[in-house]
Amino acid sequence: MQDERLARFETVYRETYGLITAYAARRCHSPQDAADVVAETFTIAWRRVDELPPGQAATLWLYGVARKVLANHHRGQVRRQARSVELDDEMADLYGDSPESRAELTGIAQVFRTLPDDDRELLSMVAWEGLTREEIATALGVSRNAVRIRLYRARKRFSRALSDADIRLISEGRSRLLPAERSL
Repeated sequence: MQDERLARFETVYRETYGLITAYAARRCHSPQDAADVVAETFTIAWRRVDELPPGQAATLWLYGVARKVLANHHRGQVRRQARSVELDDEMADLYGDSPESRAELTGIAQVFRTLPDDDRELLSMVAWEGLTREEIATALGVSRNAVRIRLYRARKRFSRALSDADIRLISEGRSRLLPAERSL
């Protein structure tokens, strides 16, 4: 029985380690913080290996676990400045290096950081993880319809916040949207 549990855990670990690591790395201040989150996520998975769902559902289950581990991790931090730097750098990599685009991206990043945590997480799960509504619903433990409604509201709040900040999303004749908006 122990050999079966170990084999199951090792299989899930091999299949999901990169995804969970990427998930954590995009949300943590440092690689060390991400490594801690990943280690805690897989520690929980090992302790609860009998609860791991089969197939792709295991990945979504681990996203849910990682999300809760991250929430605990963030609550333990006093201030986090690096997240804004990461987002600014990622957006600059996506959209170019001109001073105009860098200023525009900085503005978008600042507005994105003002969104409620749940909105940022939901938009990030779509944009960075590439998850569908159904997959997000599984990871968050809510219905697909709840995800649809929350995603709609998050998009509206983000759009309204951009508008309130007088940030234009069309620049030089091409769309300049945050990754979360591009893929939605």
